[in-house]
Amino acid sequence: MAITVSYSRHHQFVSSNNGIAIQLPSKKLMSFIRCSSPQSTPIVRPELSIRVGTQLIPHPKKVAKGGEDAFFVSSYNGGVIAVADGVSGWAEKDVDPAQFSRELMRKASSLVEDEEVNYDPRILVRKAHAATSSTGSATVIVSMLDKNGILKVANVGDCGLRVIRKGQIIFSTFPQEHYFDCPYQLSSEAVTQTYLDATVTSVDSMKGDIIVMGSDGLFDNVFDHEIVSTITKHQDVVEAAKVLADLAYKHSVDFYFESPYSLEARARGFDVPWWKKLVGQKLTGGKMDDITVIVGEVVSN
Repeated sequence: MAITVSYSRHHQFVSSNNGIAIQLPSKKLMSFIRCSSPQSTPIVRPELSIRVGTQLIPHPKKVAKGGEDAFFVSSYNGGVIAVADGVSGWAEKDVDPAQFSRELMRKASSLVEDEEVNYDPRILVRKAHAATSSTGSATVIVSMLDKNGILKVANVGDCGLRVIRKGQIIFSTFPQEHYFDCPYQLSSEAVTQTYLDATVTSVDSMKGDIIVMGSDGLFDNVFDHEIVSTITKHQDVVEAAKVLADLAYKHSVDFYFESPYSLEARARGFDVPWWKKLVGQKLTGGKMDDITVIVGEVVSN
């Protein structure tokens, strides 16, 4: 599935039960007036936006309901992208983990143009979280590109984002976690992380930059050098998103692949029993999970 984001085409999307994006009603476009001091020489920069391709592959055991990841894309201003990953542990309490992540993204998509949000990803996280009534929890990442090329990112948990420029990663988010495999998360519970715990960053982007964003199903199974290699080989964002998602899925079901997840697990002291180590065995394999991949190219309008 591909979504082209531009200022002139104003759409918003969230994932549905089958993992397909749904177009939401758009609101009236806002107008902007730029002013500069008569004493200064203004720097003229082209207005920028994001052209986006997306792919969602549910966990093999969660295909029927479309998985527990959710996302939306909006063309407002320079473009807004958000991903939420429902925490699967809630299933043990007979709670569908997908409900919280989906509602969180629906609320966020409806608040993008809110005056109080003021195009601030952390405030968007705060208001969307406050408006979500479903039981459950989710990790979440929101990125907003303004037309001058400033990419604002707010992240709670282990969803991730990479910015690639001329074949090099110039920016990476890092997971927030309590301990291994237990990330920070927004929750319906009173004692939890909030928007105040979000890592907030601004990146000065430029035309041609590639933004790769996704749930941990991508980054637990695909190394950064594989992401860069894929982006280099597949310059169409739709194709790149599909290839990355397919690669993440392939690694996730490979019990012998030395994945980022298995390497981190061993580094944290999680491994096979000692008697297996005696015969040369070690913990390997990918991590089966929902996989959401969004690839965006920064373009000039």
